[in-house]
Parts: sequence; C-alpha cells; structure tokens
Amino acid sequence: MGSKHYVYMIRCKDQTLYTGYTNDLDARLRKHAEGKGAKYTRGRGPFMLEYLEVYESKGEALKQEYKLKQFSRGQKEKWIISSNGGSLDEHPKKLYEA
Repeated sequence: MGSKHYVYMIRCKDQTLYTGYTNDLDARLRKHAEGKGAKYTRGRGPFMLEYLEVYESKGEALKQEYKLKQFSRGQKEKWIISSNGGSLDEHPKKLYEA
C-alpha cells in the first residue's frame, strides 16, 4: 500500500487561509502550530483545519494544491463550503496550537 498525500487548507487566527501539501498531515499541522511550518503561517496560529483532500498519488495532490493556490480568497471560501468538509471525518476540524 502506498502512502497517502494530503492537500489541506488551514485558517489562521487572522482569518487568512493557507493551502498546503503533505504526506504526513499530523506532523505538518504540528509544525505549523510550532511556528516551524511555512514562513507564511509563522506567528499566525492557532490554526483551524478547514479543508482536507486525500490522494493516492503525489502528482495528483500537487496539481490540486497548485490549482487551489491560484484561487482568490472568495473562491477558497466557496470551495471550503462546497466541499462540505472533504475528509474531515478522519481529521476533524480542531484548533492546532503550540
């Protein structure tokens, strides 16, 4: 069985959205919370996981991440609502903080 690849959006405390890719979601969200994730998210925690999609292929996940990063904030908000939480049952919305 291959590893899973995740595309996610987190909402920062300033209400901005960050879109990312990882193959280890829990570790990546911990890194964001510890201020060791992306430069953009440093100092913007705590975070709320708003959107999650799981892929079997890294290539597919990276294409989706790129697509979502091109969206305007309004488009991202609509995407989150229309995705109805994606796969957040396995990784429920929760606050990630250090």
